[in-house]
Amino acid sequence: MSTSTPAVPETATGYRAGRTLPLRVELARQLKRRRTLVMGAILAALPFVLAVAFAIGGDPGGRNGRVTLMDTATASGANFAAVNLFVSAGFLLVVPVALFCGDTVASEASWSSLRYLLAAPVPRARLLWSKLVVGLGLSLAAMVLLPVVALAVGTAAYGWGPLQVPTGGAIEPAVAAQRLAVVVAYVFVSQLVTAGLAFWLSTKTDAPLGAVGGAVGLTIVGNVLDAVTALGHWRDFLPAHWQFAWADAVQPHPQWAGMIQGTAVSVSYAVVLFALAFRGFSRKDVVS
Repeated sequence: MSTSTPAVPETATGYRAGRTLPLRVELARQLKRRRTLVMGAILAALPFVLAVAFAIGGDPGGRNGRVTLMDTATASGANFAAVNLFVSAGFLLVVPVALFCGDTVASEASWSSLRYLLAAPVPRARLLWSKLVVGLGLSLAAMVLLPVVALAVGTAAYGWGPLQVPTGGAIEPAVAAQRLAVVVAYVFVSQLVTAGLAFWLSTKTDAPLGAVGGAVGLTIVGNVLDAVTALGHWRDFLPAHWQFAWADAVQPHPQWAGMIQGTAVSVSYAVVLFALAFRGFSRKDVVS
């Protein structure tokens, strides 16, 4: 009478792929890094720099009879926060997104620790998922930090009051705070393209600077192309074309069409780029 040999388990007892590289561990690692602290300090310092600039240069005023958002910066804390978002959304907020999403995988490769993480064993999809979630989380935190500090600094310097709209009218403080939250959410969504570019490049190179710089560079190229009016309606397919659509939300009667279209364009590009990152990394020969 033959006896069957018991099957040997394929994985060690107690091993759970979904529990490898927990988000809290990856978040703690990234928070302790110097570049995270430096970027946070820069974003927190910007409102103070602008407040000092307005104190030295005097209150901004309309030019040639036109009043812009910048001209209303000292009207209230809400206006000051909106101006901080306006001056930083085009480039400054691109940098932390590219840094947090582009440096994450490539830095492990440059330290020759990536292969050891995968040998732990951490599944490749789990590794990318943890790093992507933390990178996007830190990017969102950076975008929240700036207007929150700006609102506090602006309120202390110019008082708590309604958000004065350049085209006329005002938005009550409570409603203005809600609108600014919508603006921050939209700015984050509009930067998902940069995040996707940086993350995809991070899985392709062992040089963190290359991934970060490549994402920033391609974002700048998109801004340049959007300035070429000869492209006509083709610019509607550029994420950069919609990056300031949030201005429609800080009006007495907000318009959402531009933000909806900008969200659709940004999310579409981001999904494709994230998918390319996961697909390419799953087949990559990791030697570093």
